[in-house]
Amino acid sequence: MSEIETHPLKPFLPENGKLLMLGSFPPPKARWKMDFYYPNYQNDMWKIFGLCFFQDKNYFLNLDAKTFKEQYIRDFLNEKGIGIFDTAYQVIRLKGNASDKFLQIYQPTDIAMLLKQMPACRSIMTTGDKATDTLMLSMPAAAEKPQIGYSVKNTFAGRELTLYRMPSSSRAYPLALEKKAEAYHSLFSEIGLL
Repeated sequence: MSEIETHPLKPFLPENGKLLMLGSFPPPKARWKMDFYYPNYQNDMWKIFGLCFFQDKNYFLNLDAKTFKEQYIRDFLNEKGIGIFDTAYQVIRLKGNASDKFLQIYQPTDIAMLLKQMPACRSIMTTGDKATDTLMLSMPAAAEKPQIGYSVKNTFAGRELTLYRMPSSSRAYPLALEKKAEAYHSLFSEIGLL
């Protein structure tokens, strides 16, 4: 049997958190450029954030070293009230790579436990298909699954939540960076972060 991997990072949950951002699972450690979420330099997430909030895709990047400005990212997320974790707590990598297609969910994350630590949170955003499908495992049976770029309202863990399903920030996802940023920009505007 393949090895079961447990999530290597602690949930990042600002006390003032209004938005919980959920991916699927971090890539293998060999691809990391920082000890934080979306650590693969090839991933578009921090470029999307740079475009949305600073009109500069390189705002959170250290271009010379091909790394990220991790402290900038952490400070920014704390200031804005954006929490991050992933929908899978334990996985089995069927091919040993970062592809969601070959990620078998062994144990989903306890989403209710994350929300307990973010009392003001009323919005959850998933960043891709695998993350959305895994989140839906935790939702009540009647919960509706959002389409890419859209949101649905659901009740979960004793509160009304809006679930947003965003385009994947992976380079493998066939959408231009600017188009991805437009979708995220709409979400951030709608929940009052912009």
